[in-house]
Amino acid sequence: MCSAIGNAERNGATRDEEHIAAWELTGIQAPLDEIVGELPYQVLRYSGMSDQINGMLSHVAVGWAEDMPPRIAYTHFNGCSLAPIGAGLPERRQIPRPVGSVDQGWTVDDAVLDGEAAQGLVQAAFGDAYGADARTSAILVLKDGRIVREDYAPGFGPDVPQRTWSVAKSIAATLVGSAVQRGLVRVDDSAGLGLGEGDPRALITVDHALRMATGRYSDTPGNRTDPLYFGGATVEERATQWPLVYAPGTMWRYANNDTLVAVRAIRESFLIYPPSAFFRDTGMMHTVAETDWQGGYILSSQVWTTARDLARLGQLHLDDGVLPDGTRLLPEGWSEYVSAASGPQPEGRGLGYGAGWWLFNDHEGVPADTYAAQGNRGQYVVVVPSENVVIVRRGEDPAGGSGFDIQAFTADVLAALAE
Repeated sequence: MCSAIGNAERNGATRDEEHIAAWELTGIQAPLDEIVGELPYQVLRYSGMSDQINGMLSHVAVGWAEDMPPRIAYTHFNGCSLAPIGAGLPERRQIPRPVGSVDQGWTVDDAVLDGEAAQGLVQAAFGDAYGADARTSAILVLKDGRIVREDYAPGFGPDVPQRTWSVAKSIAATLVGSAVQRGLVRVDDSAGLGLGEGDPRALITVDHALRMATGRYSDTPGNRTDPLYFGGATVEERATQWPLVYAPGTMWRYANNDTLVAVRAIRESFLIYPPSAFFRDTGMMHTVAETDWQGGYILSSQVWTTARDLARLGQLHLDDGVLPDGTRLLPEGWSEYVSAASGPQPEGRGLGYGAGWWLFNDHEGVPADTYAAQGNRGQYVVVVPSENVVIVRRGEDPAGGSGFDIQAFTADVLAALAE
């Protein structure tokens, strides 16, 4: 609730509490789905301060146990953070800075996908054609750097951010690329794990972490990191100390903790060039990378952004990390690096895995060079280099449901563009 309201207002938009409850807070994983709607909460705003700050979201407090104080999520410069269980507001925090509504720097050519077939494709995307219980909130198609289709569900829009979930892992890989470009890290450097000399975890590299190949144990399939996401724990205490099960680089296992340690490996670079600076330079002005209460970036899932900013992320990769003004933000060949299946691969998924990005390497109608950022509840950024196309789909699909068939949708979008 805090992030949905606070990050929308940062963009000059508004979010209705009932709308958030109906979209973001339904269809979530058990057992939370059964209780979240019954928990009493308060949305609290600044007062008694300057006219610029009064009325801005301060924090959200949620009652959850009769013998414990409310849980607190509070705003600051980097979106919202979740306080530990039993804790209140921090004594000091940076006031969030509004950036205003979305910029108008895009070239929009909505005549490209405006025929009867394209209209049918849009209706299918917002209906059940790509998933029986899919709930699409936004689609955006970028062709040759121009927006050729952009549609939103009621209550959403170009300036309304949503949580990226694991699309953040691809953003994390991009931030690592930025650090590599600035000469602050190499992908074959140690990720900085282990307890000292002789600890084999020191052999885990940044590349291993980006490719889900650290070989470390994780507590659940998919490594849900619930203590960090819901319990107010920190990245440092939850992501760093898991033991090895396999030799680094020999086994693929999807793990939030691997992405978190890849970002941790470049944490010193954030002192001079934080994610907010990268987003500013990329034009992703309406993107916020949120942190735990100790300032550790939760870049395995906790980023809030708009469909247009995700399109900029995809375009940056199409352009091999070079901005329109010629500024290089990512190393030459970085797009090929993240889309190369050079490490151990997932089994039984029909997808490959690069460095923080999924690989669409076996689907009819989809070029073999296609790769994508993918996140829980139906977040997708599909990059098709051979067609110079980026496809963004946002959603709030229910956990355990049918999901959204992004490969079929990609094939249909490309077919419509070819007509």
